[in-house]
Amino acid sequence: MPYGDKHIALICNPTTENEKALGIANDISLLLTGMDIRHSLFTSYWPQVWEDITDAWIIGGDGTTNWFINQYPDIQLPLSIFAGGTGNDFHWMLYRNISIKKQVEQVLKGEASAVDAGICNGKLFLNGVGIGFDGAIVKDLLGKKKLAGKASYLLSILKNIAGYHEKLCNLQMPGETISQECFLISVANAQRYGGGFRVTPKASVTDGLLDVNIVGRISSLKRIRYLPVIEKGKHLHLPFVQYRHVQKIEISSAVPLHAHIDGEYLSEHNFDISILPKRFSFIY
Repeated sequence: MPYGDKHIALICNPTTENEKALGIANDISLLLTGMDIRHSLFTSYWPQVWEDITDAWIIGGDGTTNWFINQYPDIQLPLSIFAGGTGNDFHWMLYRNISIKKQVEQVLKGEASAVDAGICNGKLFLNGVGIGFDGAIVKDLLGKKKLAGKASYLLSILKNIAGYHEKLCNLQMPGETISQECFLISVANAQRYGGGFRVTPKASVTDGLLDVNIVGRISSLKRIRYLPVIEKGKHLHLPFVQYRHVQKIEISSAVPLHAHIDGEYLSEHNFDISILPKRFSFIY
């Protein structure tokens, strides 16, 4: 599409003050203005309709992106995400480490490609669902000011790593049932969450599958020992880890389980999770 035909919506989180995202949005706006590309900046509210908009660029982290796709689950516009949050794992999955200027140029020249999404108990996600210890960490961070990258996540892990107790879980997958005590269960569309922890290192956002990482009972000392291994995604050979590729999974427990969906906390007895192939279009 010629630049003259474009009208790009720059979308920032309207519910919180995010100086980083606002600064990036203003930088992008200046770049687009210099290229004479029409755009509109949304910082205090988001569009109710997308009439006359050709592209939507989200400026924020994984939480902002998750909020966006759940506000607009049927959006057909080509999307891009600029890293403006404390956790930017989905941005990394698509763009790795790229400058704002380079990403603007790349997105303007690129073509939209379909990416998968997941759905858990009716809520969409792009990165994944963390159940058990991961969910307890997100609960611990509620209401606290988050540090950049994985710093907040790491500090909370170190604070809680010895005190969390495994929960008996039942996992129902096509052709297989697993019933065991679990330290954590990750059901992911992408490779990372928590600001850089590669919990599902084999995941792809275009393969039509969810990656399931199951960590069983593990001692406190081993939790500390293997945390750096999990961070780097080198944990799949460990004897207490099971890894699956599925299109859907049901997880249940007699007790409510701490969990998060793309970093947003919830607590449930049951989780019904499935993949939605080619749900959104991103330019990357």
